[in-house]
Amino acid sequence: RGSGQIIYFHDLAVPIDAAMSLKDKSAVTMQTCKAQGTSAPISSSKEEVQKAFPIKREEVLRWNGWGYRDSGFVLNDNGNIEFSGKGRYSLSGTELHKFKPFLEERFGFDTNLKTFSQPPPDLTALPRVITNHSYVEAVRPFCVKISDDGMDRIVHSHGHTCHELFALRTGKYGRLPDYVIWPGSHRDVEKIVLAAKERNVCVIPFGGGTNVSGALECPTEERRTIVSLDMTEMDKILWIDDDNLTVHVEAGIVGQDLERQLSEKGYCTGHEPDSQEFSTVGGWVATRSSGMKKNIYGNIEDLVVRIRMVTACGTVEKSFQGPRNSIGPDIHHFILGSEGTLGVITEVTMKIRPIPEMRKYGSVVFATFEDGVKFVREVAKQRCAPASIRLMDNDQFLLGQAMSPAASIWKSFTDKLKVIYLTRCVCTVQRLQCRQDRCMYITAGGNSRRGFDTRAAFVQHCIQIWVWDIFTKSCFTLFGDRWHWQGNTRW
Repeated sequence: RGSGQIIYFHDLAVPIDAAMSLKDKSAVTMQTCKAQGTSAPISSSKEEVQKAFPIKREEVLRWNGWGYRDSGFVLNDNGNIEFSGKGRYSLSGTELHKFKPFLEERFGFDTNLKTFSQPPPDLTALPRVITNHSYVEAVRPFCVKISDDGMDRIVHSHGHTCHELFALRTGKYGRLPDYVIWPGSHRDVEKIVLAAKERNVCVIPFGGGTNVSGALECPTEERRTIVSLDMTEMDKILWIDDDNLTVHVEAGIVGQDLERQLSEKGYCTGHEPDSQEFSTVGGWVATRSSGMKKNIYGNIEDLVVRIRMVTACGTVEKSFQGPRNSIGPDIHHFILGSEGTLGVITEVTMKIRPIPEMRKYGSVVFATFEDGVKFVREVAKQRCAPASIRLMDNDQFLLGQAMSPAASIWKSFTDKLKVIYLTRCVCTVQRLQCRQDRCMYITAGGNSRRGFDTRAAFVQHCIQIWVWDIFTKSCFTLFGDRWHWQGNTRW
């Protein structure tokens, strides 16, 4: 059709308008999508690919909190706060000498007051499984694994909202999924969803589990069998189109795994939501996610070229790889942000870009938050924003400084000079009461040659527009620029 949208009914493919009236017609013409079966995966064996977490994710991730089990803030033998993690992060194993005093001064932090989260529950005391043996036997040939283990049920019963994690840490468990199923391919998902439709089973798609809208919670009043469909075994890059700069992936691939594999080919997506370390591509689409570098790379709706989604009525997808068309409504806008209510997203085609040649970071300081807001508005009007720009208040800045590791003698000396300059010299000249707790900061970063050029225009514009205010009413300076050259690797 003109809109290029078709619904696939398992082995059959028909235009959407015909599908709506399809009943028992036996003769249907097969239509082949450009992406179907045209390329082999980058890796045909899952063992060849390093993964963010295994199928039993609670072995490395917190079952009742965010992140890896081996990473977190602890009090060491010296009485200082230390970040653990066995070298997983740059702060891992580092003493944060200024962090504890900051918490004590700002928040009344007291190491003598301790509240312990509840240990993993007695699995025999969990709500019983609402069994559906016919469904289990029907889908068993079409899944990597199926489980009714108590720990698997708990891990797949929640997202990462504060109230969900607080309930787990206090030992409160609501309705749990009855089975957890890991499909291995798009065809597996089709069979699993079809069997659920025929046997009146509820299916909740599950990716990285980082959802913060309550979409992963099981309805307490639901009496039918609930299945949590964990997509993380569908984690392959199916093909890369070097000419059109697109990549076709299975929806269960985790963000950090996708970026690592793309970087080996010299590409990146540029999509960096806060949850990138654990969230999946399918989750990005289902939640209409936004990334830190959207100024250049765009949000997920700007990156998506094609989506494949299994519904109770069949598979919905566009029949072409073009970035847009001018005929008919775009079915992608029904899928983006649907939170798993319309179907299970199985495959996604996204735009990619070459890895940036450099990354540059910098900071700008203002005397008041209002001046910072005016500055950001001017940057937006002049269309000279870098890849990422964020205005934050002084509490956020001081928190970041408190979490910085111990510096060398020279670094400590220069940092103190900066504080004196910002809080005394500049503000005294301007006759402002600019104390350390009133300065506002803005951070900006560019991470490509184009980003660098934009950044240069950005700084130049700052100087041109704000030079008068620097000496009259604003406290403005640049500091802390760090260059990261990647040489021949382009990373």
